[in-house]
Amino acid sequence: MAVLATIASVLCVVDMLLYVGFDHNPSDAGLLRNGLRTVQIIFGANVIFGALSDPRGTLRNTRLLKWIVDIGVLITLMAWIYPRPVHPWIPWLAKVLYSRAFLFGVLAAYSLVNLCYTLIRVMSCRTNPSLLLSVSFLFFIIVGSLVLMLPKCTAVPLSYIDSLFVSTSAVCITGLCPVDVAATFTPMGLLVLAVLIQIGGLGVLTFTSFFAMFFSGGPSIYSQLLLRDMVYSRSLNALIPTLLYVLAFTLAIEAAGAVAIYFTVPQAMGMDVNDRVVFSAFLSLSSFCNAGFTNIPGGMSNPVLMSGNQSIYLVSSLIVLAGAIGFPILVNFKDVAVLKIKKLRARMQGRRMSAPVHVYDLNTKIVLATTSVILIIGSVGFFLLEYNNTLAGMSLWDKSVQSIFNALVPRSAGFASVNPATFLPATLLLVVVQMWIGGASQSMAGGIKVNTLAVVILNLRSVVHGHQGIPAWNRSIAIPSVRRANAVVVLSVLSFTAYAMAILVLEPALSVKALLFEVVSALFTVGSSLGITGELCDGSKVVLSTAMFVGRVGILSLLMGVLPHRRDASPHYPQDSVIIN
Repeated sequence: MAVLATIASVLCVVDMLLYVGFDHNPSDAGLLRNGLRTVQIIFGANVIFGALSDPRGTLRNTRLLKWIVDIGVLITLMAWIYPRPVHPWIPWLAKVLYSRAFLFGVLAAYSLVNLCYTLIRVMSCRTNPSLLLSVSFLFFIIVGSLVLMLPKCTAVPLSYIDSLFVSTSAVCITGLCPVDVAATFTPMGLLVLAVLIQIGGLGVLTFTSFFAMFFSGGPSIYSQLLLRDMVYSRSLNALIPTLLYVLAFTLAIEAAGAVAIYFTVPQAMGMDVNDRVVFSAFLSLSSFCNAGFTNIPGGMSNPVLMSGNQSIYLVSSLIVLAGAIGFPILVNFKDVAVLKIKKLRARMQGRRMSAPVHVYDLNTKIVLATTSVILIIGSVGFFLLEYNNTLAGMSLWDKSVQSIFNALVPRSAGFASVNPATFLPATLLLVVVQMWIGGASQSMAGGIKVNTLAVVILNLRSVVHGHQGIPAWNRSIAIPSVRRANAVVVLSVLSFTAYAMAILVLEPALSVKALLFEVVSALFTVGSSLGITGELCDGSKVVLSTAMFVGRVGILSLLMGVLPHRRDASPHYPQDSVIIN
């Protein structure tokens, strides 16, 4: 019955997409509604079967929200069996229960819960986590590419290759796009794009596992351990709180960002309230997820925005930085804030409270220090190099704001307020290095990550000074972390070389500089371009789509998921030295 319900959930999603994505004649619409009726019967049978076959297990494992969805399915069956009364006792309640919106909403909610719970069961089968992560991203990319081609999602026809490219760019939060987003996608298309960005930003498994664990209880120990490693929870007891923090931080920052952007949009944009709300919400979501998509002509380089007071760029920069700093850092900030509140409360009550020596963990210190250095170097470097070039004619304040903004966005966001094609060669090199580095681990950003760069540099310092260990802030970095960092750096260089060779072969007529920049942008999920994305052939778009996928999933994780694990025999061999000079 569970397998049948899972199949019905998939069919329900497909049926609803076809129903809302196309204009139908009465015959086709009736056929689709009959399909939903069949799905409704299967869902109802699954709820009843589960309650009757194992009542104790159902009571023990089913959580409140799952009960609500199950009861909703049964209510829709009752509304189907009993026709709507002519004179209902409660008119508004009857209007809701017998409405098509209520039926569609309940079936969609049950499908979502059931599919998420299916994922938890798959995770409990000891599936390779790296492979599961890769497949989940690939699944949403393919589904997104099909949904974006629905007639009600686009204002102009969209080829499948372009749809696949846009879907990959959204799920992999890159931002490269071969079409004009504002002119191509309808409000429904923008909504689909926003959902893909949000799912890709949070991480597919984190997103679905949250719903599964809250709607359906009873996840196995293995699935909990897997999720703990994905969200870097310190213990199984902290798994649910950590998932809550991740989602709470995401929603809170995106909501606050949308409000701030709403009040910084220049009046000269000529937007009504509805357009301003949509633009603010979409830009905040895209900024926090470091996706680089905008829904206005010209994006962040729109002349009206550029001629404004620049406050929208400062707000967007803060949101981008919050998304690129990593959830472990945000959780650590929360822990520090809670600790300070407790200490203040204890002091007011005349008590002394013991506190840990290191309130900020090593990961937080490394990320904050490295990010600050890179941001300062990037901002000052961009300001000095582009002072009389792309920043010419601006006031000192505008130049400073644009320097900060353009030092942040190459880290992964991919927005463009000034045309990168007009940058000086030295500026392009600075931007490419920032694209390669990216943001922090377990964040929305791409690149090799600042954690990796910091570990490699600290290891270099230890080698130069002849240290046996790798000290940092009264801690010693573990050797497995150093090995993993070195592997990521090597793989990033090798993968860039392979993709660069492929693109150069496929596009002999285009500029080598622009092509190499495009490869770096795709592979490290940045989204910046020198303006050639729309000129690429279909083969190049497919190649860059795989580059975005590899960059988002992680080259090392992808290899660990694909290649078989072998027994570690290295401890049985004697050590020997290799000449390194």
